[in-house]
Amino acid sequence: MSETADPLVLDFVEWVAREPRAYAEVIATWKTSCPRLTIWEDAADRGLVARETLPGVGLIIAVTDNGEKLLRANGR
Repeated sequence: MSETADPLVLDFVEWVAREPRAYAEVIATWKTSCPRLTIWEDAADRGLVARETLPGVGLIIAVTDNGEKLLRANGR
């Protein structure tokens, strides 16, 4: 992956990579009052994280293969 990553997007993807996160936790932790800082939405749009539904758990956000590649490419 040759894309230059925004440091905040990298931080977010690394945070999600530690463990899949509940959608509500992602919203609460990464919300912003600035519409120009949509870190988790940018990561999702770039295919670095994805929404999944797990039975008994609900909606989660998890790192994709592309997200894992981006982390490795950036030494994370």
